Amino acid sequence: MSDSNTTPLIAVVEDEEHIAQGLLFNLEAEGYRVHHEADGDAALAWLLEHASELSAVVLDVMLPGMDGFSIARALRDAGWYVPVLMLTARGRTEDIVQGFAAGADDYLPKPFDLNVLLARLHALMRRVQWQRTPLHPQTDAAIDEQPVRLGEREIDLAGLEIRGGEQVVHMTVMEADLLRYLLERPNKVIARKDLLENVWHVHEDTDTRAIDNFIVRLRRYLEPDPANPRFLITVRGVGYRFAPEFSA
Repeated sequence: MSDSNTTPLIAVVEDEEHIAQGLLFNLEAEGYRVHHEADGDAALAWLLEHASELSAVVLDVMLPGMDGFSIARALRDAGWYVPVLMLTARGRTEDIVQGFAAGADDYLPKPFDLNVLLARLHALMRRVQWQRTPLHPQTDAAIDEQPVRLGEREIDLAGLEIRGGEQVVHMTVMEADLLRYLLERPNKVIARKDLLENVWHVHEDTDTRAIDNFIVRLRRYLEPDPANPRFLITVRGVGYRFAPEFSA
């Protein structure tokens, strides 16, 4: 029998009873420990208290009390970076990107295929496990194999960290994916539409500006003066350009 202290714990925050019970049953059948909350306010209180014990959160958007977007944002603001898989009632681009902007690492629109949900959860938790091991698979891109120096900051994409002096900033999976995409394309102007399609894998036309929230956060992590960015440059009406700093 597995030691309950080492068996991954997954929180399911879902107010539709039949969906919640189906998730709990199948997650337990997969060998996980589970905890269920149906109210947004109660869920946030429980998640903040137990965040250090969690391996992942399955989080519905529409809840009584606080909604899923606000819960994800509050977790990140409190410094907890447990993987969050968000469930949305509709697959609208605005909902999806808003979820990512709030701090979600992945999303599934309802109704969803249970096997797909389990596969997404496994992938998120595997990513966290990889960053805790010293292994560097040969298939990794070179940019992931060692930290990247940017000004006074050191970017560790594999470890989901940005270090500067004694300060360490933890990134979500999606923040790291966005930063990787920009780092791999220095000095190129990248449209918001390209970021939606290639980082978020959203292929619908949308005028959402939620990507800007990600850039604002990355600037806070990387820029000496976020109000006057040197590395993550806005190209008005188009998108962004990553300008690496080269030594003279």
